[in-house]
Amino acid sequence: MAECLPTGQPPPDEPLIRVEGLSRHFDVSPPWLQRTLGRLPRLTLKAVDGVSFEIRRGETFGLVGESGCGKSTLARLIVGEYPPTAGSIRFEGTDLVRLHTRASQSPFRRRMQMIFQDPYASLNPRWKVRNIIAEPIRTFRLAENRADVDRHVAELLLQVGLNPSDGAKYPHEFSGGQRQRISIARALSGNPDFIVCDEPTSALDVSVQAQILNLMKRLQSQLGLTYLFISHNLAVVRHISDRVGVMYLGRLVEVAPSRTLFRSPRHPYTRLLFETIPNLEMSGRERAPVGGEVPSPISPPPGCHFHPRCPFANERCRTEEPRLARYEDTLAACHAVEEGRIPEAQPVGAGSPRSRSAVR
Repeated sequence: MAECLPTGQPPPDEPLIRVEGLSRHFDVSPPWLQRTLGRLPRLTLKAVDGVSFEIRRGETFGLVGESGCGKSTLARLIVGEYPPTAGSIRFEGTDLVRLHTRASQSPFRRRMQMIFQDPYASLNPRWKVRNIIAEPIRTFRLAENRADVDRHVAELLLQVGLNPSDGAKYPHEFSGGQRQRISIARALSGNPDFIVCDEPTSALDVSVQAQILNLMKRLQSQLGLTYLFISHNLAVVRHISDRVGVMYLGRLVEVAPSRTLFRSPRHPYTRLLFETIPNLEMSGRERAPVGGEVPSPISPPPGCHFHPRCPFANERCRTEEPRLARYEDTLAACHAVEEGRIPEAQPVGAGSPRSRSAVR
């Protein structure tokens, strides 16, 4: 007889986050009068187009891709800033898309926080740091009185490497790295299980990036956090992520453990993307930078969206949309991979100085 789980408890192997068929389309049509006079059709931008993946508890799932591929839109869909056009977002088995009231969403939204890209723009310049960090505590009623709030804020500041006295200052009195520490403290103040990190180090100097990444890894170990880490910096993603998803024009084209992906990428787009990582070993191997322009998400190519830039494309690629299929521990959406038309990949080189500093 199968073991019965307590009511309301997710199965022990249930991923923390499971995204299935998630899409977000934006209407970018000209105004009605202009369309009518010019007999123009409506235009739809498919920012996220049928994305599915899962994130296990305690892991860091990296998401990479060129600018405009839909990474940030996907992040905002997961934390509830945008409603999806289609698909589901399950948190511990509960589909958040089906929760339509603030009261039903609140217990889950508290456990999902976000760290934004720009620490200069994401903090209210008119608020003192203590009020910025205390806002989630008050919103979710996580403290009984002001003394408890102040004590919690002081503990969070110490946890991210700042001084409790810094709570009396304003954001403009801090450097970029210190502001990002404040952003991390604000994200932690809601006692989250899952944090979406939308390029949290891209606006920082290289040495400061390493400090912030090390802080995030330490906090993950101490608090059991789960991260969705979005970045265009492949070297950073390589060292902080357990698994990595590669996005292209609103779709996932490859998902694999980080070591596997960087050792033997399968999808042609992943391979070409990795050619942008500087090769400090100076091995002399031939490099093939990513060619061509990313097509418009308003009118993407038929079949495989990558086929106009792919050196292995054939007629099937131009007409039939590929689906993610498993190849050992890798998922790839590519007809050429399925048919064995791609030679074995060479391991990615040592990476850039930025990648080395990230693990000091």
